[in-house]
Amino acid sequence: MRIHPLLVLLCALPVSAHAAETARARMEAFSNGLSSVSGRFSQSVTDANGHQGDASSGTFALQAPRQFRWETSTPYQQTIVADGRRVWVYEPDLEQVSVRSQGVAEAQSPLTVLTDLSQLDRQYVASEAGGRDGLAWLKLASKAAEPEFEYAELGFDAAALVRMVFRDQLGNTTEIRFDDWQRNPKLAADAFRFSPPAGVDVVGDVGPDAEVFPVAE
Repeated sequence: MRIHPLLVLLCALPVSAHAAETARARMEAFSNGLSSVSGRFSQSVTDANGHQGDASSGTFALQAPRQFRWETSTPYQQTIVADGRRVWVYEPDLEQVSVRSQGVAEAQSPLTVLTDLSQLDRQYVASEAGGRDGLAWLKLASKAAEPEFEYAELGFDAAALVRMVFRDQLGNTTEIRFDDWQRNPKLAADAFRFSPPAGVDVVGDVGPDAEVFPVAE
């Protein structure tokens, strides 16, 4: 598959300087009281030989517990929607929609942990990865029997998630930079629903209750 500035309001309780410097503490502070979030991203992929592909950018939204929307606007258009049951990938240039069980795709979506911290230790082995580039890094290794990625690293500044780096099983490294985080925004009612446009080819695990319009043979 082609798959915050934000002020964090902390509790009045004192937090030790040491705890505030750990990546996990920063993640927990960022995610405290977070049920939905939106923002912008820019992404680059480097293959196992060190060759960098085209950069892409767009917008995203997450909502607890398992919904997300990821829209790439440049250099091509792509929409990925996870509705809680399925993941839909729409590529207008190809006039194609692919759909699959969300359980299969969640292993490659560590961002969903931000709105559901209970999944962190359930789905991943999390470890502190130290500091670099002015960020505190948390490393995640999937507990899945057949993980989609080798590892993911999330880099936090004092306020928000700034970067995410993950390496897949083929040695490709993806780096995503985030900005313009909006905390608990009012999202559109249909933000996490997807109905493929008429005339596009629909492939994958559609299911009898999905609203789809496959191309007639």
